Amino acid sequence: MHGPVAAVPPVPPEHAAPKRLMPHALVMMLLIITAAVALTYLVPSGAYERTKAGLVVPGTYKEIPKEHGGALITPQKSTAKQAYPAAPVSILTTIPAGMVKAAPLIVLILFIGGMFGILEETGALNAGIDRLVTATDGNVNLVVPALMIVIACGSTFLGLISEYLVLIPMMVLLAERLGYNALFGVAIVTIAAKIGYLTSVTNPLALVVAQPLVGVPTFSGAGFRAATFVLFLPIGIWYLLHAAPGMRTERGAAALVAHTALTARHVVILVTLLAAVAGLVLGVQKFEWGNPELASMFVALAIVLALIGGLPSRTAAQAFLKGMQSMMLAAVLVGLASSVEIVLKDGMVLDSIIAGLTHVVEGKPPIIVGQLMMGIQLVIDVLIPSTSGKAAITMPILGPIGQLAGVSGQVTVQAFLFGNGLMNTVTPTSGMLLAYLAAGKVNYGSWVRFIAPLVAILTVLCLVALAVLVGMGG
Repeated sequence: MHGPVAAVPPVPPEHAAPKRLMPHALVMMLLIITAAVALTYLVPSGAYERTKAGLVVPGTYKEIPKEHGGALITPQKSTAKQAYPAAPVSILTTIPAGMVKAAPLIVLILFIGGMFGILEETGALNAGIDRLVTATDGNVNLVVPALMIVIACGSTFLGLISEYLVLIPMMVLLAERLGYNALFGVAIVTIAAKIGYLTSVTNPLALVVAQPLVGVPTFSGAGFRAATFVLFLPIGIWYLLHAAPGMRTERGAAALVAHTALTARHVVILVTLLAAVAGLVLGVQKFEWGNPELASMFVALAIVLALIGGLPSRTAAQAFLKGMQSMMLAAVLVGLASSVEIVLKDGMVLDSIIAGLTHVVEGKPPIIVGQLMMGIQLVIDVLIPSTSGKAAITMPILGPIGQLAGVSGQVTVQAFLFGNGLMNTVTPTSGMLLAYLAAGKVNYGSWVRFIAPLVAILTVLCLVALAVLVGMGG
């Protein structure tokens, strides 16, 4: 027992001293919005022509004259002939606009929290996790890999990512029972989900948009992506388990002893929860449910769980509101992340940045072109975290450039997937990443310090994989 305790931080990382080195998440997002406003003054404005479907037309970028003085006091709306930088007041005025833009996802996040509040009030989750820990004798080497494989498969085959937000509180509770801190619980979901997205064997959200834009059949090249999945996921699992001893808590031994009786009512609640998760996946894949439909489902699930759990109406209502409160920071951060893209679009500098980056790849050897494309996607992902949105803008531009350099459309898509997946693991403009961390009460700085070595390893492997794919002829 002496060994684990010696390696354990005396308090969870979100309360530890290093937190003072990083600003609060809200402050950090305000600083990022401020930086975006500054970019609208420093970067020339310009725009590509777009099709009726909103796709960029390659070779149509034109710089637009910018009037710097007109927007300093009052915001001015940019047009196709005259651009204006964001007024300083935009640092604040774009916040409501970002919240409105992300409203469907924000509502979903809050309702997930409300449902979890009901679930926690019934006691079924505590009892179920206690039973799981007891059945496996707290063997983290058994529980964690099994969970991460299932989560990663959902991401790489079905494109699940926002749906996993509901798992974060559960995994944090599981981590606590196993004797680990909240960061460990968040990492179980986040590493698995992000590696799933990074490889995207048949992820429809990424491939249905990206592949047709560069002229390759949808879902083609799945064999190569499956090989990267088989290689990358064990590395992610190893990385988390290797870091596990340093994430032990002093209350670890006591957590394993704790046991809550699993009643028949608890079993029915947990089975209902599993059925709802299966229904969620079916709704997204088969009926194209969006955030509004998913939010409605979580409200309905909360009501059903309250009825099965025998909760009085007042108790259930208070539990639902308490659960929503626990997700408030996550919801606000998602809205703030949307504000960054609004600032850059309104200042008409987003297309200028993309146009400038694409010039870097012209005239380079095929292998270098493929790797530079991934680098471009890494940068653009900070500005446009949305996978489908980024594909619609970058694929029509990079596809023809790649063809001229002797790079196949399959390589262009792979560079897109790698850049998107890697940067979304660390970028502070990813609303979903911030929501994961906020739901688990994990500090962003703690997450970056923990995950950076794994991202570095995966980056090197992705560059090698791209070189191999180019050598294979795509």
